[in-house]
Amino acid sequence: METGFPPFGAVPTVDVRMWRSDAIVLFDWLMTIDLSTVPITHPAQKQAMADLLARLEETGDVMESTADEIAAAQGEVAGDTGR
Repeated sequence: METGFPPFGAVPTVDVRMWRSDAIVLFDWLMTIDLSTVPITHPAQKQAMADLLARLEETGDVMESTADEIAAAQGEVAGDTGR
């Protein structure tokens, strides 16, 4: 899949590990929102969200989540906030 990202090693990168439920919730949210309506203070913020979505899309395990898995992940993440 062509992402338009520079090759690794060409720019500094970081590795981020996250809870699978967080990844599912973020992926689902990013897939359903219109990025042009998200409040930003700099265009780079919108691009960073698009880049995050592209990286999450590369994670087939997250991308192939069912509606039941998404609901369960939302419950787990919301439960982590004390709500």
